[in-house]
Amino acid sequence: MPFNKLCSSSSLSSPDAYKLKNQLQWVFFLRVVVISILLGITVLLQTREHELITSSLSQIAFFIIGTYIFTIFSALLLNKINCYRQYAYLQIIIDCLLASCLVLFTGCSQSIFTIIYFLPIISSSILLFRLGGLLLASLSTFSYAAILTTELSGYMDPLLSGLNTSPLTSFQVALHSFAIRGLSFFLVAILSSILAERLHKAESELTKTSQDLDRLALLYKQIFDDISTGIITVDSRNLITSFNRSAGVITGYDAIDVMGRKIEDIFPELSIKKTETLRPMTLLQKKDGDEIPVGYSWTRLNMPGDCENCRVYTMQDLSRIKKMEEKVNQAEKMAAIGEMAAGIAHEFRNPLAAISGASQVLQGEFEPNTSTRSLMNIIVRECERLEGTISDFLHFSKPATPEKSWFSILGVVQETIGILEQGQKWNSGLTVETNIPEHLDCWADSGQVVQIILNLLENAGNAIGENPGNIIISASEIKVDDLEKTRIEISDNGPGLSDKVMEHIFDPFFTTRENGTGLGLAIVKQLVESNGGEVKVTNKEEQSGAIFSFTLPLPETALTKSE
Repeated sequence: MPFNKLCSSSSLSSPDAYKLKNQLQWVFFLRVVVISILLGITVLLQTREHELITSSLSQIAFFIIGTYIFTIFSALLLNKINCYRQYAYLQIIIDCLLASCLVLFTGCSQSIFTIIYFLPIISSSILLFRLGGLLLASLSTFSYAAILTTELSGYMDPLLSGLNTSPLTSFQVALHSFAIRGLSFFLVAILSSILAERLHKAESELTKTSQDLDRLALLYKQIFDDISTGIITVDSRNLITSFNRSAGVITGYDAIDVMGRKIEDIFPELSIKKTETLRPMTLLQKKDGDEIPVGYSWTRLNMPGDCENCRVYTMQDLSRIKKMEEKVNQAEKMAAIGEMAAGIAHEFRNPLAAISGASQVLQGEFEPNTSTRSLMNIIVRECERLEGTISDFLHFSKPATPEKSWFSILGVVQETIGILEQGQKWNSGLTVETNIPEHLDCWADSGQVVQIILNLLENAGNAIGENPGNIIISASEIKVDDLEKTRIEISDNGPGLSDKVMEHIFDPFFTTRENGTGLGLAIVKQLVESNGGEVKVTNKEEQSGAIFSFTLPLPETALTKSE
C-alpha cells in the first residue's frame, strides 16, 4: 500500500497544505546548509591542527553524503505524497536522530555539536507549533539522556579514546549536563513555538487583511468602472489622476487622452466656484466638438500625504433628461390643446345639430330631382359625417374608465353583428362567421369590447368594399409568459395592408379612405390598452386579407372560475 494512503490526506487546494509543503522544502534546504557549514568549518579547522574532538575525515564525509542522499530522497518523496503533517513529524524525528548520531560519534557529552539539537526543535515549532516543539524537545532530551547513559556505561570508551578525550565517569556531572541540556531544549521549544504561533497568527491576519483589501480594491474598481456617473479625480496640482469609463462615454475622451493633464485645460466648464444649487448644470464640450448639458458636483478628497487640494468630480449626462422634459412639456401642451379642442368640438355639436335639423326640414320643402334638393341632401349628409367625426374625437379625447366584469364573448359578438346588419351602410353581401366556444367568457368592460369589435368589423367591411366577402371572428384562451389571456381575432378576405400602412394603422387621424376620420382604429387601440390588453395586425400568409387580433388578460381568479 502506498505511503500516502496510510495517512490522512491534506487537500492540495488548502493554503495551509501548500504552506507546510513550502516550509518542509526550506527545512530540507537548511538541513543540508547547516550540516555542510558546521562540518565544513570543523574539517577546515581540523586540517590546521587545532585540537578538536571530531571523528575522522572519512566518517564526516560519509555522514555528509548520507545526509545529502536522505535529504534528496525526502524532497523527491515530498512531491509524491499529500499527508504533509505526518511527513513533517517523520522528518523532524529523523533530524533529531541525525543530531544524536552526530553528537554520539563526536565526543558524546564532550561533543561540540550538541547545539545542533536546536535545529529540529526550532523546525518542529515552526512546522507543528507548540505540540511539535515540545515533542522534539522531549525526544531530544531522551536522546541526550541515552547518549550520557551509554557514555557512563563504558560502551563508548574505545571511540572516546580515539578522539583524545576522557569518558564521563561522574553521575553528578552527567546529571548536571543532562539538566542543563534538557532545560535549554524545552526553553527553546517553548520560545520558538510561541514566536511561531504569533507569526502564524500575524500571517493569517495579514493574509485576511490583504484579501479584504484586494476585494475592496476590486469592488472599488468595479464600481468605479461600471457606475453610470462620470468620476474624475485630480491632485493638488489640478492634474487628472483617474478617469472612469462613464466619464469617457459622457465626454468622448479616453482615459489615456486626459490622464496627467490639467482639468481646466480639457474641461474648463467644470467650475469649482461655490453655487447656490447643489448640482450645477453646464454645457460641456465633448471631444468631437458637440455640446451636451451635464450636471456636476465636486468635493475635496481627504487623502494622506500631499493632497490638500485634491478633488473628485462627478458628472451626469442630462441630454436624455432634457429631451424627456421637452417631451413632457410638449405632452402637457398637447393635452391642453386637446382639452381645448374637445371643448370646441363639444360646442360645435349644438349648432351642428341645429343645422342638420333645419336642413332635414327644408329638405322636404323641395321637389325631388331638383338642384336645391340635391344641395340639401349634401348638407344633411355632411352634417351626419361631421357629427360622427366629432363623436369619435370626443370619445378618443376622453376615454371612459373600464368597468370590468365576466361576460360571454359569443353573446357580445352576436350582439355586435346584429347592430351592424341593421345599419344602412353595411354591405349585405358580407357574411360573418363565428368560431367561438359557447361557454368562453372574458374579463373586461363589455361595452368597450362591443365598441372594439364594432370598429374592427366596420374596418374589415370597408377594406372589402362593395364586393361580396367573408369575415371570420374567432376567440380562444391562450397562455403567454405563464399568464392566461383571451385572444379575439377578426380576419377578412380584403386586399390586405402594405407595410407603410401597417406601420401607422393605429395612429390617430391616419386613414386611407376619402371620407374616413382616422380615429376608429386609434380608439380600438386605446380601449384595448385601457383594459390591459394588446392589439396587433398582420396579413394572411397564403391568401389576401388582414387579421386584427387583440388579447385581454384574465384575472388570477380565472382558473378558479373555470374549475
